[in-house]
Amino acid sequence: MEWDERYRTGTYPTDPEPSPVLRSYLDELPEGRALDVAAGNGRNTLFLAENGYRVDALDQSGEGLSIVEERARSRGFADRVETIQADATTYDFSESTYDLVTISYFRTLDRLADIKASLKPGGVLFYQHHLRADPPATVGPSTDRYRFDSNELLRACLDLTVLYYDESTELRDERRSATATIVARNTRGGAQSYPRRGAYK
Repeated sequence: MEWDERYRTGTYPTDPEPSPVLRSYLDELPEGRALDVAAGNGRNTLFLAENGYRVDALDQSGEGLSIVEERARSRGFADRVETIQADATTYDFSESTYDLVTISYFRTLDRLADIKASLKPGGVLFYQHHLRADPPATVGPSTDRYRFDSNELLRACLDLTVLYYDESTELRDERRSATATIVARNTRGGAQSYPRRGAYK
């Protein structure tokens, strides 16, 4: 498997940082149990476990999940992390189970309804993924096939209450990234709003 090889050979960062948006919203998120879909080597899992969540880390890569387990043990919160080696495109998501679900850089709109159904009432979805852009982004998938169109992620989450939505581009070391990010609560209200949050640290 390609991702197993990347993790095994160290060609993928072994200690990636969680999203600044997720960090910014931490105090506003419901506490409890979280699901990290396509957890990789723990970008979101370890950040959430370190902040008191019980986290189910779901990923197809056993190598990535081994890194998650090792890092959780070394940081002293292995008891708050449960790894699940499974394919998110076919996994049987349990309904009304999680207070928080996170997805980073994994396109899965065909399973998004099931993933949203796994949220408890009032639970929150955090989702960020690569975006199609002009000029084309050079960070992420090599083709647009696995990227979102503008507003595609937003439209897919309008059955939730959108707390934040943003599409951004960033130039890093002469490489251009383009990302869509949403934070949405499993409630239904009146008018939607998704104010930007300002600077993230």
